[in-house]
Amino acid sequence: MQRVVEPDDPIAIIDSGLGGLTAARQLRAMLPNEQILYFGDTARSPYGGKSAETITSFVRQTIAYLRKYDPKHIVIACNTASALALPSIRAAFPKLPISGVVEPGARAAVEAAGAKAVPMIGIMATEATIWSKAYEKAIHRRRHHARLLLRPTPLLVALVEEGRDDNDALVKLALQQYLHPLVQRGVDVLILGCTHYTLLKEIIARTVGKPTVLIDSVQQCAEDVARRLQATGLLRGGPIGGAGGLRCFVTDESPRFRSLARRFFGGDVEAPTRVSMAELYALDASSGAATTAAEAHAEPLRVPA
Repeated sequence: MQRVVEPDDPIAIIDSGLGGLTAARQLRAMLPNEQILYFGDTARSPYGGKSAETITSFVRQTIAYLRKYDPKHIVIACNTASALALPSIRAAFPKLPISGVVEPGARAAVEAAGAKAVPMIGIMATEATIWSKAYEKAIHRRRHHARLLLRPTPLLVALVEEGRDDNDALVKLALQQYLHPLVQRGVDVLILGCTHYTLLKEIIARTVGKPTVLIDSVQQCAEDVARRLQATGLLRGGPIGGAGGLRCFVTDESPRFRSLARRFFGGDVEAPTRVSMAELYALDASSGAATTAAEAHAEPLRVPA
């Protein structure tokens, strides 16, 4: 029998580590009544240097695990996973509403470019996201005449996870080195193509200067999810001020979980549930039969894109 998606069902957010908690933070601010499930694949993070096939397998395992919680929407918050795995994952789970961060960010960048004949749109992201050309394709689908400036910024994730902030000399130096070529070329719009970069938004804005419009892919992703739920009548009601919650799952609980999670989420986060690799691999190994059985037992309605 087909299961109907309910407004009280949770939103699930998937990421390679803890950086996607910035997306949970944005969603919590916009939709305070929502129940949020967060899955950080911390044992296999980062995804940036892995193949599309491997990343797709990881995300497929994660979604197979989360299906038992009946999520009404799944967000792939990792830019690398969104860029490399989203089409395959949607094909693997055609009955689940799944969105990412690339398309909302690209759409906002095109809108921000305005009426300029040939705007310069910069993209700062991990090397894997840049190599995927996902942002390039998403932008050019909407605007053929745009010059794209691609800038891999591999050091920033590590710097953020070390706890370094806007005032840190290494952060300032890295951003100057990474962004100076874009500033020289007069970049009109700059996409922040990684969940970690949200925490450096202010210093990035100061580095590139006021003429450049910053597009935070995490913020755009959260707005996109809110729009989808609003359009389908799946927003969860509740008291003013919010009655939502956050539950975290990780594949490896680091001693630094509490401090990192607090930084990304902007508040205290309860101890996570640890999910073993053996459980995930078992789900993947039996995904064909398990998916068929699950869909026959409880098949949710798909939320239109």
